Amino acid sequence: MKIIVLGAGQVGLTVARSLELEDNEVTVVDTNAAILQELENNSDLATVLGHASYPEVLRSAGAEDADMIIAATDSDETNIVAIQIAYTLFRTPAKIARIRSTEYMREKNLFDNDNIPIDVIISPEQLVTEHIQRIIEHPGAIQVVDFAKGKVRLVGIEVQQGAPMANRTLRELGQLLGDIETRVTAVYRGDEVIIPDGNTRIQEEDIVFFMGMRKHTAIAMSQFHQVDVPCRRVMIAGGGNIGLLLAKTLERLYRVKIIETREERATFLASTLNSAMVLHGDAANQEMLINENIQEMDVFCALTNDDEANILSAMLAKRMGARKIMSLINRPAYVDLVERDIIDVAISPQQITIGALLTLIRRGDVVAVHSLRRGSAEALEGVAHGDQETSVLVGRSIAELPLPKSASIGVVVRGDEVLVAHHDLVIEQDDHLIVLITNKQQIADVEKLFQVGVTFV
Repeated sequence: MKIIVLGAGQVGLTVARSLELEDNEVTVVDTNAAILQELENNSDLATVLGHASYPEVLRSAGAEDADMIIAATDSDETNIVAIQIAYTLFRTPAKIARIRSTEYMREKNLFDNDNIPIDVIISPEQLVTEHIQRIIEHPGAIQVVDFAKGKVRLVGIEVQQGAPMANRTLRELGQLLGDIETRVTAVYRGDEVIIPDGNTRIQEEDIVFFMGMRKHTAIAMSQFHQVDVPCRRVMIAGGGNIGLLLAKTLERLYRVKIIETREERATFLASTLNSAMVLHGDAANQEMLINENIQEMDVFCALTNDDEANILSAMLAKRMGARKIMSLINRPAYVDLVERDIIDVAISPQQITIGALLTLIRRGDVVAVHSLRRGSAEALEGVAHGDQETSVLVGRSIAELPLPKSASIGVVVRGDEVLVAHHDLVIEQDDHLIVLITNKQQIADVEKLFQVGVTFV
């Protein structure tokens, strides 16, 4: 595909680089010449210097025959105008925009082809908030994503010392779960990635990804990680857009404290939130954390815009007794340094956001995509169409499917029915297959499975 990315900020660059790796023709537009020069020196990305919403700049970027435009600048207004111009002048087929302000989102009919023709709106703040909320709801999890309109849940969890499944084979998991079915689709052991079978023995500190019905998530998790005390108290460092949105979401169910360094912003937070306690101060101030009983916190979330400040406050909170530590980290190099040893869960806004974008460029009928393991793996939900003559899926059992080595089907959703993917399960037309791929280079091979032959109507 020919794709134009507007904005070379953190989200724009992550999206552009990911799309480039999948053999798309990507052009990045930005006003920062230095960033664009660095991109040209270190990648195959094309660049155009200029204001993202100017018609001539879009024309120079190839808008006249582009398949998709992704407006990801830091300005909602620039993104909106750029999409409008791309549609009006160039009739760009697929149009995606990053919109941060809730003021725009309140108007239900604002974004459609009769008004502002944005096909998909991406809100990193909303996506990150939902991501954090799911992890808080599932103590012990490092990643939780949903498929099939919430029927199916994929969970990544670290195997804890003394957990029921520690040092047992996956064949024994069924005995522990009884009537509940779930499927382990990948095991990460240090730098090794294992596509498991029934004889795979689970070890302590493995990262296990499993799929199953959403309502069975907690029971399945308890086999790999001893049941933690339910979360009651949450402390948030940083009252920016994500911090405020998370506090609003959580304050109905948890006791929430939010720390903000800027006095004016803290005053605004206090007037906006209902039951959450707003504190004006520095989350890396040891005395303040002591006064606010950091040792009683079930979860500490560092959510400022400064990676270094987040890491510092997270380290301090962990040393002082907070039970679970989550931190927003934009730089991938930092994640490798601190995750697991210092921070329990590192949150990458770019990787959370990119799944929503990848859904739109996947070939075949792919209805949902989630990026896993900091972009090194992916889980997707695809729909089987056609018949035995036109499809490589329909009418064949799981064991007969030409899956690449790094791919594993965890669940098949058939109407309202959720079926764990056993080797003898036969795929039917309109089944939704949920697949985990640990090697992104083989994603194109998985996409092809969901395409049908030319005779299919």
